[in-house]
Amino acid sequence: MYDVSTRKRAIALVAQGRSLNSVSRETGISRAAIRSWQDRLEPLPRMAAPLPDPPSDRVAYSYLLGLYLGDGCISAHPRGTGHYLRIACADAWPGLIDACEAALRAISPAHTTHRVQAVGYVSVVGYYAHWPHLFPQHGPGKKHERRIALEPWQQAIVHEHPWEFIRGLIHSDGCRITNWTERTVGGERKRYEYPRYFFANKSDDIRRLFTDTLDKVGVEWTTLARGSDPFNVSIARKASVALLDAHVGPKH
Repeated sequence: MYDVSTRKRAIALVAQGRSLNSVSRETGISRAAIRSWQDRLEPLPRMAAPLPDPPSDRVAYSYLLGLYLGDGCISAHPRGTGHYLRIACADAWPGLIDACEAALRAISPAHTTHRVQAVGYVSVVGYYAHWPHLFPQHGPGKKHERRIALEPWQQAIVHEHPWEFIRGLIHSDGCRITNWTERTVGGERKRYEYPRYFFANKSDDIRRLFTDTLDKVGVEWTTLARGSDPFNVSIARKASVALLDAHVGPKH
């Protein structure tokens, strides 16, 4: 099924005096379809597929939602027949790529995905007509330049599975590092190391979703500014790092 904008474009080309054959070759749409749109532009009601229910695998969805908000995008098929969901995963973390693919397969009705290799990263891709309904945060432009808010059904899933959501966000835009400091003890300079988690995202809304969920699971956090922007969220307290180690752990 082609969306209305695709139909309008094809009809506009015909209205310019182009032949059906010419428009069909350019758009990849059959002549019969274009001819039928000259009589009726809007699709018949029976042609519209029913909208999907929320995903039944709520654990996989909560994780995939975190990945999508960090490193995901949705794009329309060139022929307007559906959408691609792409999650970009760095080559350095093959375990993350596998986890992303498993979650996307679990949510995709066809349970199929494929990988597209690029320089330094892999896009894990799934095709489905209704990705924008399962990820309604999709929209034009960059995520940090528009409002990002969860639908009530999404918030219910995150409430049930907060650690999966946190893990997806950290796997996309976070990291676990080892910090160090030096102190003088008994006249001797000693080096101390301690683990720390960071999450960085330009979107105030996405950072707020992350910190609100941290609050719900009892993780203490602070904000570190990059220049004048509160760009980074830091988790450094020992008990909170231990919670993240138990439920998230370093990327691999």
